[in-house]
Amino acid sequence: MPELADLLAAFDLEPTGPGTFTGSSIVFGGGSVVFGGQLLGQSMLAGATADPTKEIKSIHTIFARGASTDVPLEFDVDVMQSGRSFASAAVTARQGERLCTRSLVLLHAPDPDLIEHQPDAPAVGSPEDAVASEHSNGFWEIRTVGGVDIADPDAVGPGVLDVWTRFEDAPVDPALNQALLAFATDGFLIGTAMRPHPGVGQSLAHRSISTSVITHTLTFHHPVAAGRWMLLSHESPQAGQGRSYGRAHVYSEAGELVASYVQENMIRAFGEGQAPAPGTKSAH
Repeated sequence: MPELADLLAAFDLEPTGPGTFTGSSIVFGGGSVVFGGQLLGQSMLAGATADPTKEIKSIHTIFARGASTDVPLEFDVDVMQSGRSFASAAVTARQGERLCTRSLVLLHAPDPDLIEHQPDAPAVGSPEDAVASEHSNGFWEIRTVGGVDIADPDAVGPGVLDVWTRFEDAPVDPALNQALLAFATDGFLIGTAMRPHPGVGQSLAHRSISTSVITHTLTFHHPVAAGRWMLLSHESPQAGQGRSYGRAHVYSEAGELVASYVQENMIRAFGEGQAPAPGTKSAH
């Protein structure tokens, strides 16, 4: 089981030249495929080098191919623009000739409020009222509101999911806190889309159902404190044609909206002869 130090080491990208970096991976969730949340965090941090005087505002990532945990990751940063208020960069993650992800990272220098509003946080109780999830992984604490188990194919409910999460020993660095939140946002919207459908659950992913994150967009509204409880409030309003669409808001325990994200996914049956052998998982 990886430790927080292992994830932070993966986030500590090594410069290899102008606008190029290498990074390692943690083994997370079983198998040898790099967890998408790790790639999001690494791509954000690589993009942030476009202008270290600014904060990360958003990232939009297309997951083109899976990456292997056994091979170092290479990140190329193409600075698109750097001005007084905003900067932007295109970040490509690859392993040799294999292009894995491409991201657009937006940075900004925040301005004083002219207008401000946000929706109220859902009335779901406190983290102490939620149920500790068996999917918590040492450094990453997860509690689900109502004890919902998105892995269980028989646990049918509406296409919504509220999850409390924190990385208790998170460092104080603001960009690393954003990267840790990015890591947390990757893992729930496929299961949320499966909830309304009997006989379908996340435990079947890569076994009898082929699933993958296709795109992920994460926008930050306020500074993130990943070491404190955050509520990830998910909704999947549509699924069909082998795809699903989901969105979520992230609230601090005090009810401040700190981030939002949108995800497009693939959820489909395996093609003939493509399903893994019983008791095994596919590589993607």
